[in-house]
Amino acid sequence: MRVPSAAPGGAPIRPVGTRGPGAVDGEAMLDHITLAVRDHAAAKRFFSEALRPLGYEVVMEFGGFCGLGVKGKPDFWLAGEDAEHPVGAQHVAFSAPDRKAVDAFHAAALRAGAKDNGAPGVRTDYHPTYYAAFVIDADGHNIEAVCHRPA
Repeated sequence: MRVPSAAPGGAPIRPVGTRGPGAVDGEAMLDHITLAVRDHAAAKRFFSEALRPLGYEVVMEFGGFCGLGVKGKPDFWLAGEDAEHPVGAQHVAFSAPDRKAVDAFHAAALRAGAKDNGAPGVRTDYHPTYYAAFVIDADGHNIEAVCHRPA
């Protein structure tokens, strides 16, 4: 299969993990993501508990929004459902520093009320060291923690 070198319209396609021209040195290209949730308070509790093993905590809150992040940088936002933020199932994968953190994420998420969608383990169909766990939150979002490092 031939992999295209440009997207429709001519924008260059970069391999996963590379930074584009808007990235600041040492930072990822993706700055933040927002998930719409039906029950803002319940989602805040769930993600606070489930993402704690990955170093996440509530960093900022205002007007129906809650920003979680690491080291004071909110990069994962929750928005109460409204006309501008309808709930629709999404998949979000969080980077974990090691396999132990993936295991801890999975356990914490289940304790916080998630449904199991894939126990911690290597997913060789993705690549030989893709170690991940998956859960489904109360809004149907598929939440993943992944470590790409070898054991």
